Amino acid sequence: MTNTTISPARHRQLGDHTWQADAVCQGTEYNPVDPEIFFPEPDETDKIATAKALCGQCPVRRTCLDAALESGTTDGIRGGLTDEERRPLHEKIAHRLDYSRVNDTIDGRDVHLTKAERRAVVYAAFRHGVSEQRLAWLLKITEEHAQKLYRETRRALRNRDLNQTAKAPSPPVNSGERLVRDDFGTAA
Repeated sequence: MTNTTISPARHRQLGDHTWQADAVCQGTEYNPVDPEIFFPEPDETDKIATAKALCGQCPVRRTCLDAALESGTTDGIRGGLTDEERRPLHEKIAHRLDYSRVNDTIDGRDVHLTKAERRAVVYAAFRHGVSEQRLAWLLKITEEHAQKLYRETRRALRNRDLNQTAKAPSPPVNSGERLVRDDFGTAA
């Protein structure tokens, strides 16, 4: 099952690490933070609670979590979650479908995308008449690959339409005889 979300979050662009400057875990002269707090041993519950409390105040917590999931980081507390708490999310990340990421990509931003989101970008670009050259630029692929993706999308949409018309029930043939209840089928 694919999870879908729609959120107005500012998504991290490819190679963008500027969000880290806004992180609460980045200590300053006036607010020193011990980085060791974010790398506790599993039995150090006080450190874990302290780190999670700091993460709870962080304005870039979601971006931090996304970065950890997208990079496969398994060390420490990231985005307010321990590595054990992130493990199920790591397993599901390939199936994430966040339409705000898809829309940001269509708008030209270099956003980290999952496989499901890349498929959604291809479909949305096709439906909106985005050129193959633009799709290639958006997804950082060759124009030939973009052409192939559009061919596959056209074929999938055509097959979907054919399957829908084939599944449409045909009206019962009435040869002058009276229709009975069985001629109409049953409602599920």
